[in-house]
Amino acid sequence: MNNSVSIDELAEHVNGWCDEHGITPANGQAGERMTARIIRYYRTLGLLDPPQSGAGQGFGEKHQLQLIAIRLLQAQGLPLRRIQELLFGRSLDELREIEKRGLAELENTLDFPFRPVASESWVVTPLDDDFLIVSRRGRKLDPGLRQRLASLLNGSDQKTQRRC
Repeated sequence: MNNSVSIDELAEHVNGWCDEHGITPANGQAGERMTARIIRYYRTLGLLDPPQSGAGQGFGEKHQLQLIAIRLLQAQGLPLRRIQELLFGRSLDELREIEKRGLAELENTLDFPFRPVASESWVVTPLDDDFLIVSRRGRKLDPGLRQRLASLLNGSDQKTQRRC
């Protein structure tokens, strides 16, 4: 995409790219389809450069690559705050490389058909600084079980360190 396009055309280009490569956000927090509204929201968060001209016009290749990078990172489950940190100030060449590497990584991962549903009630329980337990149905972990799991993780870490 070398020409300047409208915000709606940009959304269509990104949706087409995502459809072609099977890219969808993993966490259910983002809409599966790119829309003008989502693009405007990403602009307010600083995830997307301003258009080259006003009135919803003036979007080019860099904007498309920024949105593709956002979708690739969302497919990995990253939150927008972290995506902003990773993408801020990236050049056109860096964004092209992110697209290339992102596609290569996706090709090398196992096909995992998991897709959260909006009706699910997720509960996340931290075990320690490295591990979390996630319940899709809102089930809370018993404090005793949580402690036993955390102890197992800490104990296995100590055994591994002793062996090294």
